[in-house]
Amino acid sequence: MEKTQTATGRGLLVVLEGIDGVGKSSALRAVRAASEGSGRELVSSREPTDGPWGRRLRESATLGRLSPEEELELFVRDRRQHVEELLQPALARGALLLLDRYYFSTAAYQGARGADPEAVLSLNEAFAPVPDLVLLLDCDPLVSLERVKMRGGAADEFEKLEELQAVRRIFLSLRRPFIRLIDASRPSEVVGAECGAAVSALLARHHLGA
Repeated sequence: MEKTQTATGRGLLVVLEGIDGVGKSSALRAVRAASEGSGRELVSSREPTDGPWGRRLRESATLGRLSPEEELELFVRDRRQHVEELLQPALARGALLLLDRYYFSTAAYQGARGADPEAVLSLNEAFAPVPDLVLLLDCDPLVSLERVKMRGGAADEFEKLEELQAVRRIFLSLRRPFIRLIDASRPSEVVGAECGAAVSALLARHHLGA
């Protein structure tokens, strides 16, 4: 988690989503750069978190997947703690909150294991703040897995090709007015520029004091 600056006013929640290897980390850096000087406190976090439930989920990615029911329960527990301890306080302070993954990933990944994606969204939207903007980075899983290999990583249990193809289909089926689809097959600097511009436009619409 990172914090810079201080401001008051309505908080804003921006989420970066997509399958692994689409370039969320580089896009997040571009968004942070575009947000500097906005006058808002800037808070970055991720899901799963580093809390007790999030650590169990991260461990399962390398040690072996839990049952779909156990996974969903842990994701919800982790998110409830995240909302209570970080998200709600940051938004109440008027911060710009940037998240690497949120409940849309839960809907997509658990949906690929048989859960109803809309039911997962409804479950989470009952307690979790709804984003102002979701940047959904999208590319072919064959491309994303190659990127994972190129950066020296190995695909974990959440990143097998057939499942990622199913996850991608669910991501693309999600319908919320604040979801903006970003073509992540392009060079990272182009993707980052588009993401940064989208967040700059959001900040302009919600200028402090407006």
